Amino acid sequence: MRESILVTGGTGTLGRHVVDRLHGSDIRVLTRSPRASAPYTAVAGDLATGIGLDEAVAGAGTIVHLASDPRRPRTDVDGTRRLIDAARRAGTRHLVFISIVGVDRHPYAYYQAKYVVEGMIEDSGLPYTILRTTQFHDLVLFMAQTLARLPVTPIPSGWSFQPVETGEVADRMAALALSEPAGRVPDMGGPEILPAREFVGEYLAAVGRRRPLVPVRVPGKVSQAFRRGVHLAPDHADGRRVYREFLAERVRRGRPAAGYGRSWA
Repeated sequence: MRESILVTGGTGTLGRHVVDRLHGSDIRVLTRSPRASAPYTAVAGDLATGIGLDEAVAGAGTIVHLASDPRRPRTDVDGTRRLIDAARRAGTRHLVFISIVGVDRHPYAYYQAKYVVEGMIEDSGLPYTILRTTQFHDLVLFMAQTLARLPVTPIPSGWSFQPVETGEVADRMAALALSEPAGRVPDMGGPEILPAREFVGEYLAAVGRRRPLVPVRVPGKVSQAFRRGVHLAPDHADGRRVYREFLAERVRRGRPAAGYGRSWA
């Protein structure tokens, strides 16, 4: 059997871009419900239960693990454990994982789960590559939309983000998948750091709405970590496309709504 690349989360926000960039390789996408009309080879498997994983992983020299569910971070840990076990049995030669900048210092439960997964991969005995990035443009847009739904828009005081273009992250992930295992590689961040007030204001201007913006000091350790900026990578501002350009294109295409969510298989 010829070795292939298996992608988990291949239909998600990042995954579909990674699959597009790997089109010249023998690519398979793990999914619970394969569709014959999909523009890739879909293989049945469920990280949440482990059903079908051994069959899906068989013959995969490289696994690009992108599947994730921010709403249920524990699922990330359990699903990755099942994937690692299947990859060991299959003799997979390279496991590539997408993580988030600052997960080793941030108390947010989803970030903590990502950090646990990093440790599991590092201790798995499998050759691996881990890339941490800052938040995607899609997530920042989703946050702006969520906050702007109220007639008076609350702005988390002191919060800033460094949004990065999903396609640019996909370029990096595809290149890593086609290279030798490299351990944890340098972080990747967007080209600019935007205060919450700025990216919400830009969204409102782009869609032609007016809302009073009211700063709110959000209590708690998670908010404190966001104010400290542990999720930022100012020394790795590798991205090229700024948020305003991303937003303008979304509005120009008539699709200002964010499609951000889980990418679980």
